[in-house]
Amino acid sequence: MDGYLVTFFTQRSRTHDGAPLADWILEQARALGVRGATVFSGSEGFGHDGRFHSNSLFDMEDSPLQVVMAMSPEESDRLFAAIAAHGHRIFYTKSRVEFGFTAEA
Repeated sequence: MDGYLVTFFTQRSRTHDGAPLADWILEQARALGVRGATVFSGSEGFGHDGRFHSNSLFDMEDSPLQVVMAMSPEESDRLFAAIAAHGHRIFYTKSRVEFGFTAEA
């Protein structure tokens, strides 16, 4: 199948209605029919503003997170529309990919 590999970059401290933004993105993707997603926690990094973020014992709230999913173009359109409808400004990367399974179920 042809589609997109989409990665959203956020921090644990960013929220939507009190829940981590990464969790909200996962729930939106699931509700819209995306077949899978993975959240990765980074040990450290810096954002577009140059601010340093790390996953340390002193500041777990600021750890960088990535939400990654492979999806069809239609799924991508629905997810980006849902994010826009809620007014979130989230940095992302989006690449064309081929995806599928190596064998039949």
